[in-house]
Amino acid sequence: MLNDWYNQEFKKFTALTGIHVNYSEDGSGGVETKVDSEKSNPKADVLVTLPPFIQKAEASGLLQAYSPTCVDKVDPSLVDKNGQWEAVMGDYLSFIYNTKALPDGPPKTWNDLLDPKFAKKLQYSTPGVAGDGTGVMIAAIQAFGGDRNAAWDYFKKLQSSNVGPSKSTGALESKVNTGDLWVANGDVQMNYVDSTTQYPNNKIFFPAGNDGKPSTFSLPYMAGLVKGAPNEANGKKLIDFLLSEGAQLDASKVAYGFPTRTDVKPTDGNYAALTALMQGVTVFPVDWNEVAQNYNSDVKAWDTATGTPS
Repeated sequence: MLNDWYNQEFKKFTALTGIHVNYSEDGSGGVETKVDSEKSNPKADVLVTLPPFIQKAEASGLLQAYSPTCVDKVDPSLVDKNGQWEAVMGDYLSFIYNTKALPDGPPKTWNDLLDPKFAKKLQYSTPGVAGDGTGVMIAAIQAFGGDRNAAWDYFKKLQSSNVGPSKSTGALESKVNTGDLWVANGDVQMNYVDSTTQYPNNKIFFPAGNDGKPSTFSLPYMAGLVKGAPNEANGKKLIDFLLSEGAQLDASKVAYGFPTRTDVKPTDGNYAALTALMQGVTVFPVDWNEVAQNYNSDVKAWDTATGTPS
């Protein structure tokens, strides 16, 4: 998926520019931590990760402002007002359920997940560790009208059904497919392709909040130019390339993701299936800078509510 996109686009970039890309992979928080550890002697030129980790990098002074060639065509909600990051591939938070265990369909609301029948049949990745797990925390706060205390109370109640902490969101997919779990969190990009290839019992759903409407939010891959980048000019060219029309068209065709440029409309089958999946789902806006500001206190409150240190 994402790696396939990276590998293809990096090869195209090298063929076009002669610049070789050395790619280092880790978890969403792991790459930010690595760049932070190299702060006094930067090794990376470009950081790509999920929010709120890219915003943490900005707050820690790890990034520098750069305005890519096509940034004016990117969804404005996915561009930093200070010019230090922009989304290069779109994705959305999702949940999956086992269709054999739940033949009548998934839970309709967040509160439905509190049903005792989900005891030890539910798991979500850990906020503060996994990007998608942090997304669950953000979505729950939104679902309860922005009331953080209501969200922490909810997680405290949910904990009796939760199997336990998980550093990996992807590891939950196979457990749902076998029926060891009935419900888990994920993201559209990963869950969609895996349900069509290796996990046929899994299906995506979006729980509703207090308003009764299924909802989610954009959880995109964001890129930023590293402060003190040893190959700054090449890093700028790479970000430009990832936002080029060709790379954006490949987002769905190659990686089952979404273009972040509003003027790019793919026509491939993957994009058609993904957009159909999102029909009827409310996508609520997220102020990622605010998320970053509240990140430490929110994760600590989640830790306290669940009794599960992140």
